[in-house]
Amino acid sequence: MLLAIDCGNTNTVFSIWDGEQFLCTLRTSTHHSRTADAYFTWYSTLVKHYGIEADISDVIISSTVPRVVFNLRVFADRFFGCRPLVVGKPECLLPVNPRIDEGTVPGPDRLANAAGAFDRHGGNVVVVDFGTATNFDVVAADGAYVGGIIAPGVNLSLEALHQGAAALPHIDITRPEKVIGTNTVGCIQSGVYWGYSGLIEGLISRIKAEYGMPMKVVGTGGLAPLFDQADVGFDAIEDDLTMHGLTVIHRYNKDNSST
Repeated sequence: MLLAIDCGNTNTVFSIWDGEQFLCTLRTSTHHSRTADAYFTWYSTLVKHYGIEADISDVIISSTVPRVVFNLRVFADRFFGCRPLVVGKPECLLPVNPRIDEGTVPGPDRLANAAGAFDRHGGNVVVVDFGTATNFDVVAADGAYVGGIIAPGVNLSLEALHQGAAALPHIDITRPEKVIGTNTVGCIQSGVYWGYSGLIEGLISRIKAEYGMPMKVVGTGGLAPLFDQADVGFDAIEDDLTMHGLTVIHRYNKDNSST
């Protein structure tokens, strides 16, 4: 079985893939100081809790936090006896290489999104990924990642607003009943929700206009279903797109390991 690990700036996700489906998905906060032993204690406890018998033979890692990769490598080697594939490293092959400015290193999560989106939807796709940042990933007709947009994430913007204006409270991100707020919380909720809805819809429109041909738009990440309610232009919502992309990249490397 394959253990796919996606380490973001805020959360790290572990998913067990049996070749046909994900058996479970586990989440923990990202800490660069977490040791291999600590990872295994957390992982094995939850797997046992869910009653899953997983004989892990392969591990693939996508990490936007370089400092955690070493301990994840040790984790894979020590407890599963395998050398993990790390997306973005030279030894990890991609189904289609990205076409971006020379010397630019795209985030491994964006490469995984491109692979997952192309496998499920074909080319000419925009992936809108809600994480610590809100990423727009453009996938060409042949499946290559060809660039995109990075915008501040919704929660990051809320935190900045609270820190910069101490009188403003922390709020939950939700769709407000009215655009015009009649109290402080309502005003912030409207500004965040409808402001980001306008940002998403506007950037999708500009990407399509610049790209010059019809494109499918796929939302992923925890907040994608919430902003889909604003009719921003999503054609599909994929909650496991990044993890699926990791399985696609892993399969490609397995199929081409002898070439």
